[in-house]
Amino acid sequence: MFPEPYDPGRSAFSLLKRFAVGAVVIFTLSAATVASAVLLEVGEVSSIIKDESVPLAVQVRSQLQDVAPGKPQTILVIGDDRRKIDVQQGNPTRSDTMILVRLDAKKGATAMMSLPRDLLVDIPGHGRDKLNSAFAIGEDALTLKTIRSLLGIPIHHYVRVTFWGFRQAVDRLGCVYADIDRRYFNDNNPPNGGGGAYAAIDVPSGYQKLCGQRALDYVRYRHLDSDLVRAARQQSFLGEAKGQIGVSGVFSDRKTLLRIFARSVRTDIRSSRSILSLLKLVAESSSKPVAEVQFPALDAGDGSGNVLISDPSLHATVERFLDARATKGARGTTPVSVGAKRAARRAPHARRASTATAPGLVAARAAGEDEAARLQVKLPSLPVFAPRLLATGGRYRTDYARAYTIADRGGQRHRAYRIVAFEGSIGQYYGVQGTTWKSPPILDDPSERRRIAGRTYELFYDGGRLRLVAWRTPSGVYWVSNTLLRTLTNRQMLAIARSSARV
Repeated sequence: MFPEPYDPGRSAFSLLKRFAVGAVVIFTLSAATVASAVLLEVGEVSSIIKDESVPLAVQVRSQLQDVAPGKPQTILVIGDDRRKIDVQQGNPTRSDTMILVRLDAKKGATAMMSLPRDLLVDIPGHGRDKLNSAFAIGEDALTLKTIRSLLGIPIHHYVRVTFWGFRQAVDRLGCVYADIDRRYFNDNNPPNGGGGAYAAIDVPSGYQKLCGQRALDYVRYRHLDSDLVRAARQQSFLGEAKGQIGVSGVFSDRKTLLRIFARSVRTDIRSSRSILSLLKLVAESSSKPVAEVQFPALDAGDGSGNVLISDPSLHATVERFLDARATKGARGTTPVSVGAKRAARRAPHARRASTATAPGLVAARAAGEDEAARLQVKLPSLPVFAPRLLATGGRYRTDYARAYTIADRGGQRHRAYRIVAFEGSIGQYYGVQGTTWKSPPILDDPSERRRIAGRTYELFYDGGRLRLVAWRTPSGVYWVSNTLLRTLTNRQMLAIARSSARV
């Protein structure tokens, strides 16, 4: 048994962690209802935003490039992590999230790319520092200038949003079912806490319904995590939200949602012309999938928590973003823990299983069955499946596994369980989920169905990398979830799913 990686703490920059990318959901989905009725209300939409939102400074607007209606547009979304009390007291602002959204009706997808806040960059006039420092030093104008210089692409719109709008929007939209990879917990009080002043949180593992505050807690979590993992978690939540929130519901509640959006943002999207231009583009792009373009930064490896990207990798990433195609690889890499490295060195002496089809996995039938047996006694109505393969250097997190009940949107309750495995790298967990709920939203629209050895698997891809492999039985549905950075290969995901059997 080896310890999980420990994050020794962060500087004052990192203590305030607030995430507010919900504005993307609100604005994009509001725009995605672009039937003729919405286009007729452009004037009213513009009026709401003008009345409720704070205008951008001239220095920011001057850096945004004009674009004709229907032409490709790139939107930079900045999450302002200040609480209302910080605004009242004049406390310094921080940025917790930086996301670029690319709308191009001629491409196969809408591109979304998170920029790591701890990415080391050249800040114009201030030398080399983490990207988040640009916001701390010069807020909107310097952040926009730094990102334009880094990527070398024009940015057409800027949205700066505060986190309280995210919480209100998620509640108003009816919450989101999310696949939570592990338990997220911190209370800052003895005996369970008492360290750094990280935000309090208690979100258990497993597929579940997240509403405003719990959704906010989940996406803003940073303790014992990395910038790359947090960005991947935010993208995953946003992707699930987009897939679940119906257009009709957004349309019927559009005025309230727009007011929530407007009160929590600073943006240049205020005039009837800019709104009409964006609505037209979203109308043409709304049927396209969202491509989560990975930003393949690497940990600096010096214990600072900073990340780096080489010039060739940066150039290739920008090209993928502009071309709106996700890549086939993992979303990023994080350092492997000391324990995982030791286990990997021991692996050649262990009995390997299915190495011809899934290198990087070892046989661990007894460990998987032990996890399943503890859950099976609590679930008489749901057979528990457990994998017989485990990632090399990984281990099961028994303290994160659980049997529980989940309610669907109609209020009907279903039994469920989650088995959690630590993959061996910081923040990387995968798991096996089972539930008697036969139609959870996460299993809508599989990318592919494949029949293997008498079992039909439903495959769900993130670009070319499997994010989920599911199968069904008369008693329930089951799936294997990849890590947030998609570090398990497609062969490994299929091998783990194929090895899963009833206790």
